[in-house]
Amino acid sequence: MKIALASDHAAVDLKADLVRWLREQGHDVTDLGPQGAGSVDYPDYGYRLAAALADGSAEYGVALCGSGIGIAIAMNRHPAVRCAQVSEPLSASFARSHNDANAIALGARLIGPEMAKACVAAFLGTQFEAGRHQRRVDMLSHPSISQEQA
Repeated sequence: MKIALASDHAAVDLKADLVRWLREQGHDVTDLGPQGAGSVDYPDYGYRLAAALADGSAEYGVALCGSGIGIAIAMNRHPAVRCAQVSEPLSASFARSHNDANAIALGARLIGPEMAKACVAAFLGTQFEAGRHQRRVDMLSHPSISQEQA
């Protein structure tokens, strides 16, 4: 799989651990930065990761910041992205199976490396179920197709 990762300064160490681990698993991994612990703005890196998903240079993304929340918000500004902030494997699995998420966001100040790996493994190891979920996923990308009538 082609996987891209990006973080802010709070998650640079966890990102480096995940990059190494994913490469050991045989994935094609792109580290979109940052490389050092100097203060950076998470929206810049979230937008960079969103662009990689949108242009096809990555199939899946892993976004990291202190809480996982801010970078997920930044990622979801792009219409080609469905990024779910997760903190345990079941949510990561549901993000794929029910929501066809193409990225997850993790909080480096909330979970450790082993839980992060478990989340990424669950995310990458789960297929989108489509079926009854497809209409809802389509609505996420195109709010105007809502089936609700006021």
